[in-house]
Amino acid sequence: MSLAIPSPARYAQPVASPEALDEARWHHVTARAKAADGTFVYAVKTTGVYCRPSCPSRLAKRENVRFFAAPVEAEAAGFRACRRCHPAAAQEPATALMQAMARYIADHAEDALPLAHLADQAGMSPSHFQRAFKAVLGVSPREYQSARRLARFKLALREGEGVLEASLDAGYGSTSRIYDMADGSLGMTPSAYRAGGEGEHIVHATRETMLGPLMMAATRRGVCFVQFGESAEALLAQLAAEFPKAALLPAALAATAPLDDWMAALAAHFEQSAPRPDLPLDLRGTAFQIRVWRFLLSVKPGAVVSYSEVAAGAERPRAVRAAASACAANRIALLIPCHRALRADGSLGGYRWGLERKRALLDAERRERART
Repeated sequence: MSLAIPSPARYAQPVASPEALDEARWHHVTARAKAADGTFVYAVKTTGVYCRPSCPSRLAKRENVRFFAAPVEAEAAGFRACRRCHPAAAQEPATALMQAMARYIADHAEDALPLAHLADQAGMSPSHFQRAFKAVLGVSPREYQSARRLARFKLALREGEGVLEASLDAGYGSTSRIYDMADGSLGMTPSAYRAGGEGEHIVHATRETMLGPLMMAATRRGVCFVQFGESAEALLAQLAAEFPKAALLPAALAATAPLDDWMAALAAHFEQSAPRPDLPLDLRGTAFQIRVWRFLLSVKPGAVVSYSEVAAGAERPRAVRAAASACAANRIALLIPCHRALRADGSLGGYRWGLERKRALLDAERRERART
């Protein structure tokens, strides 16, 4: 039985060049066509506002108009919603449907959810549903279910459930499956994670930099934590909150740990324009987040990209907001250079460690780029 959601009314657009598509959209704007609402929005450069096609506001000049497939893309480009026509309320019906399907998957994360079953729930063919879900959520239905299932498993562990009970409740069926599937995301075995990192050794070092205290920490897999903070004590508290029972060992006491050398190389990178150190990374995130972070690793010092370009680089060009969220979720400052991601209008956007640090890092990279 399908979800009680109206099937999206498809607004037919011809397969054409971008120029021809924009001209067709302009025609609908000049006609204030209500039938086109929800299929695209248009933004006016001179006012900084974006509208739905049927907006009754005074018509802008064609040369000042840009078109976007969805409100989130217009907002990522620096435009704000029109207070007269409220374009976000005319969001493409397929988006609302995919969001409802995401909630359905989250509510049934422990169940077997074949693609054909999900497509039937949405009233679509499997291939159409797969494409629509990826376009809106940034990941495939299977990847989304895996992330929700793992989140449920981790929550159960933190609340004190045993590994067997938590894995069965999350729908893994056996503990062997969870050890195979969760290893990369947990960064340690499930038993160690449940115990707050008990038995796990995490080496850390803190260094004063021109941007304040910087801590680096690593598991046996690689660097898992690079953060700016107000003090060494505050940074250590952040690390301890993530793994309250792990053995947090200062690098000076770990005879085989190269963390001090890694810290020196990282500081030289952003203070003296030395090459970015090529260090092993223990990345922990969803499949989409990791694609975003890997794309950011390809951005050269001194270069910047928009969040739209980040989304496209992660193979999900319409998932602009999700790409920005993935940048915000980055725990590894500098080594994953999310400070090089800007809004489409060139403004800084956000930064987990403060806009002043983001501005300083970009200015230093631009000065070095200008010298070379």
